[in-house]
Amino acid sequence: MFQYIINKVFYGFLTLFGVVTVIFLLFNILPGDPARMMLDQREDTEQLQNIRKKYGFDKPVFTQYLYYLNDVSPVSFHSKNKNNYTFLSEGKYNAQPLFSIGNTEVVLKTPYLRQSFQKNGKNVSEVIQETLPNTAILAIVAITIALLLGIVLGVFSALLKDTFFDRVIAVVSTLGMSVPSFFSAILFAWLFGFVLHRYTHLEMTGSLYEVDDFGEGTYIQWKNLLLPAIVLGIRPLAVVIQLMRNSLLETLSQDYIRTAKAKGLTMYQVIRKHALKNSLNPVITAISGWFASMLAGAVFVEYIFNWNGLGKEIVNSLNTLDLPVIMGAVLVVATLFIIINIVVDVLYSWLDPRIRLS
Repeated sequence: MFQYIINKVFYGFLTLFGVVTVIFLLFNILPGDPARMMLDQREDTEQLQNIRKKYGFDKPVFTQYLYYLNDVSPVSFHSKNKNNYTFLSEGKYNAQPLFSIGNTEVVLKTPYLRQSFQKNGKNVSEVIQETLPNTAILAIVAITIALLLGIVLGVFSALLKDTFFDRVIAVVSTLGMSVPSFFSAILFAWLFGFVLHRYTHLEMTGSLYEVDDFGEGTYIQWKNLLLPAIVLGIRPLAVVIQLMRNSLLETLSQDYIRTAKAKGLTMYQVIRKHALKNSLNPVITAISGWFASMLAGAVFVEYIFNWNGLGKEIVNSLNTLDLPVIMGAVLVVATLFIIINIVVDVLYSWLDPRIRLS
């Protein structure tokens, strides 16, 4: 098991290296001068030169690529020359020195995602720390709704195979998978936040934290979480229902299930003790992928409901060409994808004893 995890982590680092390379090359072939983006309308020739020198924009693209790799790598190399871009500045890097090689210092540090072009030099890591928790809460609630309802409805659909209930669930699931999230978001916001507002007391837009009416700070508004979470959970809910139904039907046809029934166990006991656990593998696979994609794919839902999460921040950054924020967000999401996949692979062996990791 330990060797397997080490191998997955190694290939995960290779994947991240590919992601870093692709996003750097992609955003560096876009038209526009990053220095001018940072200064906006306030630039002059001297300021532009200073910005380009400070952030390494005056170097060739390959050198900038090496600088970026050095910034995002947890183990990096830094010059002791204060005029060099890689100088180990305390305001720039949060690092622990390891050893020195001549004029170069090797350190262990928190990945440096650079600074936003549009937020007065604010660190990208701070922007992500402020928005990612909101997206994570939204994704966790949405996937929990999809998982709990999906498993229950999938089990009943399998037990009531080919009945009217089964057909209704199949139609609803197909409809849920086919409706785009942005359409569902607009429909739910209009229906429950506007038309039925006097009954639901829900708002069309709103984030997790609301500003107090008297300006005394912020407070958590949990009801704003309901509509975006339901909208975000509709498509994975439809997938879980169908996967749970089909997997449970296949499991119930196995020999060991017939043996359990022959021993006198009730259908409830057979499902709870034997069938359910072994039927969850495809569900866990789907949920892991959906949860990881929700952290990045909630863009339209967050934007429509004005939910202050990473998805909405990505849209705003695309509108203003705030490249460091976009690149940092993509890198963080890719890292989360890899971590979630490793955790899910390990869960397989626990859910189904027939699976062994090697």
